[in-house]
Amino acid sequence: MNLNIIFENSDILVLDKPSGLIVNRAETTKEETLQDQLAEYFQLKSGDFGIGERAGIVHRLDRETSGVLVIAKTQKAFIYMQNEFKERRVKKEYAALVHGRLREKSGVIKSRIARIGKFGRFGNLKEREIGGRESETDFELVSSYQYPDFSLEKIAQDSGYNKSRLRYLGKNALDYSLLSVFPKTGRTHQIRVHLKSIGHPVVSDSIYAPSKLLKFDLLWCPRLFLHAKSISFSDPKSKKILNFKSDLPNELKNAMLFLTIS
Repeated sequence: MNLNIIFENSDILVLDKPSGLIVNRAETTKEETLQDQLAEYFQLKSGDFGIGERAGIVHRLDRETSGVLVIAKTQKAFIYMQNEFKERRVKKEYAALVHGRLREKSGVIKSRIARIGKFGRFGNLKEREIGGRESETDFELVSSYQYPDFSLEKIAQDSGYNKSRLRYLGKNALDYSLLSVFPKTGRTHQIRVHLKSIGHPVVSDSIYAPSKLLKFDLLWCPRLFLHAKSISFSDPKSKKILNFKSDLPNELKNAMLFLTIS
């Protein structure tokens, strides 16, 4: 067990989740999950699934996403936090590095998101399509970056890319934007789906980035560049506003070293 605890009191536990760790148990999941780690931490007996039947986990992050996550330690705190999320009083901020150069400094993306086909993919529904769940994501541009031409060509050649693939990368893998993202709702893959829908998929997104870009992304950024950097909410007892932050992980800091500000 390797819980990275940011904060803990009698009602809540705030963790810094690493990328690659699944949050909730599932019948199809064979590996250890955060829920398993919490069961051990709270010393739950076999068959006891804890608060909310999931060891107090109030919300979730995708497996590939890192950052702050809130756990309830009492049933009262669990219900309170669930309602805070439902009423959109919890403020969340993510860091995302995306492909392309954004023309606008900020924006709002609204859509209905639903599961699309197989393999856990989600997407935006069109106006006449029925179903899905309303979702909203705000974003702000932090900085624009470029992958230097000489480095792009060197890595492409070292990886055995032909001239056609190199031309594709020259058009699609040079410009990047670092965003602060503020999801107002919490749908599965919401940020990833929304950013792809405006033509700016997240770097190293194994589900939503074009395969030609993904292969190149993984040469210099080994994981999804999406990090839950902060969360703000009122304490279940005192109602005082609490703020928690998580630094950008080293693997993402190292990936940024490949880029230059443009």
